[in-house]
Amino acid sequence: MSDSHRQSLCISCLYNFLTYVSPSTSATRVLPRAQGGRAARHGLRVIAWVLHGPCSMQSLSLMPNTLEGQITMEKTPSYFVTNEAPRRIHAMAKDVKLIVVVRNPITRAISDYTQTLSKKPEIPTFEVLAFKNRTLGLIDASWSALRIGIYALHLESWLRYFPLSQILFVSGERLIDDPAGELDKVQDFLGLKRIVTDKHFYFNKTKGFPCLKKPEDSSAPRCLGKSKGRTHPKIEPEVIHRLHKFYKPFNAMFYQMTGQDFEWEREDLDK
Repeated sequence: MSDSHRQSLCISCLYNFLTYVSPSTSATRVLPRAQGGRAARHGLRVIAWVLHGPCSMQSLSLMPNTLEGQITMEKTPSYFVTNEAPRRIHAMAKDVKLIVVVRNPITRAISDYTQTLSKKPEIPTFEVLAFKNRTLGLIDASWSALRIGIYALHLESWLRYFPLSQILFVSGERLIDDPAGELDKVQDFLGLKRIVTDKHFYFNKTKGFPCLKKPEDSSAPRCLGKSKGRTHPKIEPEVIHRLHKFYKPFNAMFYQMTGQDFEWEREDLDK
């Protein structure tokens, strides 16, 4: 299950929505995201096999045992933009169902920059990094924060190995605005009973996104941590306009490939 690199907000939302509300998590068996020093040991090993090593049945043995009626999930944002991931995952489990959470690539790039800025406050401004030549309006597509948002190019690699029917694209915007509606699509895609509904959510005005109400067997509701939902820096309108023009043909290609209109252009014009 993936999104573009560092889209931890939307991925964490989807992950929590599916695993926290399901009664006794009977519908899902979960591996944590296999990144960072705190990742589960088996998760790290799975990443090593899928992305960097040979694939075999041994790779599958690293996943947790799945009983009848359960689904094993693993989430890592970098899958979607890693060149070797489609081939290696197909070699390991060609019938796997893939869920990709995507959001407006401009918002995604600003979010990516915001996260980096929180760790490296000395980095140049977003505007400086976004352009090869600002006077000429030349976007620097080699900057990873922008390159990752060219979703159509990444999707081409996946469609060489997996049919579109095995890939579900979840709107990051709708996941925040209408989590229950977007989760209906996910539950249907996974063949799960529609358990998650509007009654499981409330909107946290401070954080600016929905939180899960506490299940009967939990002492507290679950919201994302302090590192999620950071306030984005104000980006100059002219820069947003340039990025809108840059992404427009790539977004159109992505809409055509997926058969979904995510309406990002309308959102850009409203900014």
